[in-house]
Amino acid sequence: MRKTHLFVLFCVLSCAGWAIAQPQTYRKTLDQSAEVQGYPCAKGYAWFYQSGHLRNCTVAKEIAFGEATIPAGSWITLTEDGKPQIVQMSHDTNVAGVMCLGGGLLGSSTGPVVAFYPSGKVKECFLAADQLVQGVPCAQGGFVASISHVDPSLKLYESGKLKSCKLAADYGGMKKGDRFQQAP
Repeated sequence: MRKTHLFVLFCVLSCAGWAIAQPQTYRKTLDQSAEVQGYPCAKGYAWFYQSGHLRNCTVAKEIAFGEATIPAGSWITLTEDGKPQIVQMSHDTNVAGVMCLGGGLLGSSTGPVVAFYPSGKVKECFLAADQLVQGVPCAQGGFVASISHVDPSLKLYESGKLKSCKLAADYGGMKKGDRFQQAP
């Protein structure tokens, strides 16, 4: 099977798994921007867990989300107990000292994801450009980069230490394009 077929199969299986794993939610239409459980949700749709807790909305202004400051227009996803889970940012933004990729072809809710630990610390993002991260040359991530066989995301330990990234240049005996990984 060619790489393209494997990639398509991976995407289909991933999407199917995502759809199955999702909890029951319901949608409300906000006629105007409103504060919902401490978050400034923009006019439009907001999604809620069956318990009534906010799950998703687009934020109307720049806010602190976990340990990150995210721009207005970003799509947030919370855990059922109200902790930051992921954000899809409206544009590229500096998060945890690295420039993470934002935006999406059909709006921020279709863009790259920044994931968080339950503590609110950044867990993973896709870099907006090749960057030196804690002395390691890490490669840009995103859809185009994901076509390769190497995971293009930047991962951090909860301590903030670099866990892994795709290399943007040769480093420490490894070749550009390899997946760099280090112990906590």
